[in-house]
Formats: sequence, structure tokens, C-alpha cells
Amino acid sequence: MAPRRLLLVGEGNFSFAVALSETLDPNTSLTATCPQRPADLAQDLVAQENLQRLRERGNEVRFGVDCTHLADAFEPQDREFDLIYFNFPHCGRKAGVAKNRELLAKFFRSCADVLAEDGEIHVALCRGQGGTPADKPMREWHNSWQVVAMAALGGFILSDVHPFSCEAVPGYKCTGYRGFLEAPSCHPIKTINEKLIAELGKAFPLKRLKCSSPLLPQEDASVLTSHNPDILSTAFWVGFHEDNSTFESLTSGTTQDMEDFVVSFSELSIPKSPRRDRKEEAHGGPYGQAKVCLRPSLLVYVQAVIQAPDFLPGFLYILSGPVFQRCCISPFTMPAFHETLYILGFNKNLKDSYLQSLLDHLKGILDNLLTQTWLEGSELSSSVEFVFQPTGERYMITVKSQNFGPDCVKDLIIGSVTTSATSVIHKDQCFVCVSMNLDLLAMLVWGISDWRMLWTSDSRFLKNFAPGKIEPFKSYSLYPPYYVHDISFWLDEKKIFDEVEFHTLARAVSQDTIISIQFLSRFQHPKTEQVSLCYRLTYQACDKALSQQQVASMQSQLRKEIQQRLHVTPR
Repeated sequence: MAPRRLLLVGEGNFSFAVALSETLDPNTSLTATCPQRPADLAQDLVAQENLQRLRERGNEVRFGVDCTHLADAFEPQDREFDLIYFNFPHCGRKAGVAKNRELLAKFFRSCADVLAEDGEIHVALCRGQGGTPADKPMREWHNSWQVVAMAALGGFILSDVHPFSCEAVPGYKCTGYRGFLEAPSCHPIKTINEKLIAELGKAFPLKRLKCSSPLLPQEDASVLTSHNPDILSTAFWVGFHEDNSTFESLTSGTTQDMEDFVVSFSELSIPKSPRRDRKEEAHGGPYGQAKVCLRPSLLVYVQAVIQAPDFLPGFLYILSGPVFQRCCISPFTMPAFHETLYILGFNKNLKDSYLQSLLDHLKGILDNLLTQTWLEGSELSSSVEFVFQPTGERYMITVKSQNFGPDCVKDLIIGSVTTSATSVIHKDQCFVCVSMNLDLLAMLVWGISDWRMLWTSDSRFLKNFAPGKIEPFKSYSLYPPYYVHDISFWLDEKKIFDEVEFHTLARAVSQDTIISIQFLSRFQHPKTEQVSLCYRLTYQACDKALSQQQVASMQSQLRKEIQQRLHVTPR
């Protein structure tokens, strides 16, 4: 058999390279590459172990290899690879469809310089990204990565499609988005969650539960209204064809499906909430689609937890995971954040004592956390407060935001406490549910003034955080430039203008670089009586360079998108 040469690009922790190397015959050589430098992986114990195993087997490892310029990484005599692998390519958490298409196009063009005459390229994509009839579900063409068209730019054709199976390469673990709460790092969101749980564990016995998929079938989402009647109006709704297996797999809660979906969340074409058309909603949405929503709160799982036959009173049950809400753009509201939920059951006769004990412990823990990064010599002028709501047995957990400067002293809601849950199984029990916004709490504790910073993929962010320490956050981006643009448009008198949807679309087009949308004016034409609205948009990035040309391009794209999606006419 003639010797074969394999090239792996875009490796993360090199687990795929190790798994693949175990299946190769002696005549096959493997070269594994990654874009990072050796120092970037020095703290990744899994990567270090895999690198050692690869080298022991005689495989070649190269760092700092750009998959879009492969010819630069190999001398002419070292090219001519028989097979090139690229697993789950992605430009980063905030990258949209266009950027990922561009990545594929440049990769395929680059492959033409280093691939043997009869060589093959294997690219693994998440469900729906390819944009081919083989995708289940098949996305709209403009919303896919258009893999066939991108490959054609390098002179390649699609000759076969196979489902990617992790079982076929034992030991392989994709290093894409794993969630801050699961990742083995000192991310502040994970740190704050573990500290809360550890401290509450000193007062109550704990039971940690695994969170399922963030997608909720429409019938399950309706239970949210028992806690907050308006919460479904803030939900992101997603449509899947009813004969599609993806609907069942995503709502069944497998870890890989959840990770794949969260990775591609920003790339989906998310329709408007179906709240306006009740007839359509009752029949499962348009075109035979099954409606699901991204969970706006973990409170949806309360009934399932307390109705379980093995539920034990006196134990604090804990759920943690990402949640999603449609909201206007502002410094302290976020479309995606991490929530932790505590559920405590006890005998009804002990309600007052158990509730007061839980609130006292929670207040003490939060007060302690919020004073750890306070500047020396300063005094905490306010503490955590539980503000009782007049409607229902509900408290809002509030705190003033002095960590963001003297000009920002408004009360921020970091969570809620409800005591209205009941169970048909445990009829003699009373239940308390505590919901906490971990992202907002982490911002307060470390003094992180921009929630977007928590989601950055820039490695400099995590370097601010050391295990076991809480110190004030120091931004690595000083005086980032901001750009102001106005936008005005005529409304369609036959359509209801939804300002939240306008903010949501602006956030998506700008890739979260719009930090403020200010309503300026409303004008009604004296003759036609047509109404025009004008808004002022402020662009600013928190973790990367943002140029005037980039902003102008996004502003131009936004004008096109609002015309298509919101049925308005830009002026």
C-alpha cells in the first residue's frame, strides 16, 4: 500500500487527532495543526496529554497554522496531502453566517495548494449548516453556510455526505462552546455559581440536577405563565417542520444537541413570537411547523422537580443553565444569560421559619460577595434587598450598582423569590423557588461594566481571574471608539411596529456592537398621515477594534434588514 498523508486543521485539544491516530496503519502519517501558540495551550491539561501521546506515536504537531493560508505553513516538498480534515469550523461565538461562509471559502481555496491530485477534504458541520438537501433540517439557502458553493470556489465538488459519529472516534471531544458553567476554567460566571452553591450547602443539604435542552415545546412553555404572565412575550420562538427528527432530538435534551444548537444560535432565522395570531398558534404555526421556544427562565422545570416521587423536603435542589429573552438594548439587560434556580420544599406549618432562613442565608452570602471587590476605605451604602411584589407571593432581589460609578446608582434586579408553587403529589408541602441572574451578579461582584465582556472569546479576558480570588476587573480595551448613526423609517400602517423586534434585529446585524438605541422623534406627514420614527444608534465594541468602515457597513445592512423583516421603509 502506498504511504498516505493526513492533515488535520483547526484542532482544539487534539483529542480527535489522538483518536484518529489509533486507527491508522503504519503506512499513514498524520500531521495535526492548530491556530494557537504553544503558550495558549499550556494550562489545558487535556491538550498537553494529547500532544504527548501524538508525539510518542511519531505524529507531527504544528502550532500557529492558519487554515486559510496552508501553503504558508508547508514547504513545497511537504505538501501533497491525501486527506485534509476540518471538524466543526467556526469563526467564534459572535460570528454570523457570512463570516463562517467566508472562512469555508478561504479554507477550500487554501486546500487547493496542498492537496494531492486524488485527495479528499472532509469537513464536519452542525445540523443545517451545510445548506444541502442532506441537512436535517435544511435551512433557507441565505441562512446556511452554503458548503457546496464555498467548495466550488476552490475547485472542489461535494461527492458524499455521512453523519458525524463521535462513537467512531472514541475519546474525541469537540472543543466548541461547552458553556461557562461546565468548562474547566475560572470564568467568573462559573466561579460565582460555585460560590453560591457552596455557601448555601453549609445551611441546606444539596441535590444538583442536570439541565436539559434550552428548547421547550409550545405546550411545556405555557407553564411559565404561572410564575410570570408576561414572560412568554419575551421568548424567542423557533419553527421546525413536524416530520423533522431535529425537533425531537433537540427537545429530548442530549448534551451534544444542546451544544450544537447554542453554537449556532446566532445563525438561526428566528421568527417573531406567535403571540399575535392565536389561531395560527393553536395549530402549531405556519406551514405545518412545530413551535418551540428558547427557554426564557429555568422556572419552567419547577413542576417537574417537585412532582418527582423521589423529591425530598428540606433538600435544596439546584439547576443551572443558559436562558434567552427578547429585550431592548441596554447596559444591564441581556438576550442570553446564565441562570441558577434553587428549589426548597418543606412542611406548610414551617413555611415562615424555612423561608426566613433561606432569605437570611442568601442575603448574607450576596452581601459578602458584593463587598469583596469594594475599594479600600469605601463604605457599602446599601445592601441586598428583597422587595415584595403586591401581586402574588413574590420577592425581587435588588442591589444598587455602585461598582459602576457614582452616576449609576439605580436598583438592579438580580433575581427573584417565589412561594406560589404547589404539587399534587406532595400536598402537605410548601415550596420556595429562588432564581438568580449569574451574569448580572458576576458583573456586580467583579465590577464588569459591560455584559458582552462575559461572552468574549478573547483569551485576555480570563487572564483577569485567578482561582479562589475575587479582585476588581481591569479591562484590556481602553477608550474604545464609539460611532453614532441615526436611522429613520416610514411605518406600514397595516403592520404593528414592535420596538423589541427592532432592537433584536439591530443586535443581530451589528453582532452586539450596538450599545444604545435612543428614540429621537415621531413625525406624521400632514397630507398622507404616514408615520415616521427616528432613532439614534451608538456602536461600540468592548473586546475588539471597531472601525468606522465596519460600522458604516453594518448600518447599511440594518437598513436593508428592517425593510425586509419589519416591513418598514427607510428614509
